[in-house]
Amino acid sequence: MEETSREAVATAVQRVAGMLQRSDQLDKVEQYRRREARKKASVEARLKAAIQSQLDGVRTGLTQLHSALLDVKDIQGSLADVSKDWRQSINTIENLKDVKDAVVQHSQLASAVENLKNIFSVPQIVSGTKLLIEQAELLQAHRKLMELECSRDDLMYEQYRMDSKNTSDMNLISIYFEDVQELSDELAKQLWMVLQRSMGTVRRDPTMLVSVVRIIEREEKIDRRMVDRKKQTGFIPPGRPKRWKDKMFEVLEGTVSTRIEGTQSVTREADKMWLVRLLEITRKYVLDDLIIVKNLMVQCFPQHYNTFNRFFTLYHNAVSTRVTELASEDLEANEIVSMLTWVLNTYKSAEMMGHPELFSECDINQMEPLLPQDVVDDLLSKYVKTFTSNITGWLRKALETDKKDWQKETEPEADQDGYYQTTLPAIVFQMFEQNLQVAAQIDGDFKEQVLKLCLKQMNTFLIRYREEAVTYKEEHLRDRQLPQCYVQYMIAIINNCQTFKESINSLKRKYSQSSEPTDSDAAIEKTLNEVAKEGCQFLLDEVFLDLERGRRMQMNGALCRGSLLTRRVAWGEDGGVHLHVLMNCGDCGKPRIYYEAKYQGSKVKKHNKNHHLNELLTRKWVTGSHAVDTICVTVEDYFNDFNKIKKPFNQEMTSEALRRVVVEYIKAVMQKRITFKNADERREGAERMIKEADQFKFLFRKLAAGEDTDRLCGAIAAIAEVFKLTDPTLLFLEVTTLVSKYPDIREEHIQALLAVRGDASREMRQMIIGTLSENKVSYSGLTQPIFKDITVPTMTMTTMTSMATAKLLK
Repeated sequence: MEETSREAVATAVQRVAGMLQRSDQLDKVEQYRRREARKKASVEARLKAAIQSQLDGVRTGLTQLHSALLDVKDIQGSLADVSKDWRQSINTIENLKDVKDAVVQHSQLASAVENLKNIFSVPQIVSGTKLLIEQAELLQAHRKLMELECSRDDLMYEQYRMDSKNTSDMNLISIYFEDVQELSDELAKQLWMVLQRSMGTVRRDPTMLVSVVRIIEREEKIDRRMVDRKKQTGFIPPGRPKRWKDKMFEVLEGTVSTRIEGTQSVTREADKMWLVRLLEITRKYVLDDLIIVKNLMVQCFPQHYNTFNRFFTLYHNAVSTRVTELASEDLEANEIVSMLTWVLNTYKSAEMMGHPELFSECDINQMEPLLPQDVVDDLLSKYVKTFTSNITGWLRKALETDKKDWQKETEPEADQDGYYQTTLPAIVFQMFEQNLQVAAQIDGDFKEQVLKLCLKQMNTFLIRYREEAVTYKEEHLRDRQLPQCYVQYMIAIINNCQTFKESINSLKRKYSQSSEPTDSDAAIEKTLNEVAKEGCQFLLDEVFLDLERGRRMQMNGALCRGSLLTRRVAWGEDGGVHLHVLMNCGDCGKPRIYYEAKYQGSKVKKHNKNHHLNELLTRKWVTGSHAVDTICVTVEDYFNDFNKIKKPFNQEMTSEALRRVVVEYIKAVMQKRITFKNADERREGAERMIKEADQFKFLFRKLAAGEDTDRLCGAIAAIAEVFKLTDPTLLFLEVTTLVSKYPDIREEHIQALLAVRGDASREMRQMIIGTLSENKVSYSGLTQPIFKDITVPTMTMTTMTSMATAKLLK
């Protein structure tokens, strides 16, 4: 208490110190004192009220304990009186034993008298019961049967009680009542027959089904009573327990199985769609039956039977058994698809087990799989194997059909944008689309698997497609007159590559959930690019074969720049082709014949020596030649057809054509076909080269060759500047400028250029080459090389001897 008082005083002092920290708070001392007094009075009042409440509770508890003690004493007295009365009544009970035995004997005699009427009338009751069963009066028949069984069972029980070892009397009773068991069996047959037809019975006469269920329920109660009596006495009547309830469910299960198994009305030999029809009939039967169970049959069975769920399980198991049997058969690919689509999708859909009328009664997500997963995997594996074989055959057949189109004498069809194409991509991807749609019906994961398989087969197909395109080109080279539309169909082959790319991307967007590239993507992309690139090379080869072999020859009039007006092709009786080109002159604006070219057969071409590329940088070229004009017209003429090529291949092909033209031109320089004799000839040749470089630049800008046009054509002009230079002492600077612009140029190229120039001494050539070797410019490889693939022919001993002999003779 003292410690508590000290803590209270310390707390009070602290509070007072907190209130009186400033001088102006002294005026409020009286106010603080009154507030604290009120708080103290309030706390004391609450303490008094709490103590008073506790005292009242203790007083009430003591009163109740005193009352309970008095009640306990009264109960003890009553128990003592009861015990005294019970001891006195024991002797009285023993004296009443004789009365009890007399009562038992009297009840037995009364039961025997009561059963005498039934015992003597058994034959008549049996006959009447049979008639009731035949008339389908099942409830009345069962009542009669119960009376007969009750009489028999009571007699047997009494006999068992009196002398359980007296089998002769027991057999006598059994023989007398032997017709009762036959009646029971006959009634059971009628019950099972009604249950087997329950789906029709419940719609036609539901009371009949209710009667059957009531009879079975009665028998179940009798079974339970007899089993309980056996536990007490050891006696059970013959034929008990009947277990008709268990038999009822067996009959219903057999009925459902029979109904499902009986849905197959046709075979594969009679109808290719037999499985589809069978599954559809099964779906309809199951759905209709379960709706009948929900709306009608549930009302005919006791609630604790859980009738709908029981039937739902029966149908599920029956269907599962049936489809498992079907899956074990040798199903074809389309039948596997029909089966898996039905099992994995239709079965749980709103068209069957997930129907709105059934949805509220069961949870389809808790159902066991209709087919085991290993069976599903086996079917999928079998389908994939068959699909792989089929699609390989389809693709092979599609390619063979497309190859036949390549030999046609008419141009291929064009799409809405005017680009040549064949039907091959549409056919291929229509096949893929159809199979992917089928796979999507089965399962999302399987759809991804089929897509990967399609892409893998596509890669193999494209490799074959590439081989056939190469073969097509080689056959054409053996006779360039055939096929007549080689160029157009090669363009279509190139365009097909772009169509294949677009179609593949479309399939992946539509049927793939993953954006990750597959294993086949890179291979397909590579093969398509190679096919398109090789196709473009084949077309360019066709152009340069014409330029090299002089296929476009007979020039009519001077050539000039202009725009194409008309181009006519006429086929001659001798197999030759006459090409007439009319252009709008860029100088005067008047229409004029730009050139005429006559295409001769391969035998004629063999003897033709007027090769336009071979004319470059020759004496004929110096004196005046239309070789470059013919080259430009030929290239432009071909590119009027090449405009039918889709982007980006069109752009790449144009750039490659420019590069090849420039390379061929520079090759002509490096082959040292001419050596300039003097400064005037060098000047004229250089100016001609610059002019022809401008012609190439003009042409390929028109054809939209790309950003490298100036650089590639500039290589010809840069070489021309080396030839044009009049002061040989500045030759090193000019060559250095050329090398800095085109660092892939090699020493042999410089040697060839100086040899064509004709005025560079041996010492000067050695000095230039040596200095360039010491200060060699590194090639970064950032730009496409020009001189890399240009070889300089080496001078053989025979050539040197012939040149020396010519000098001596001269």
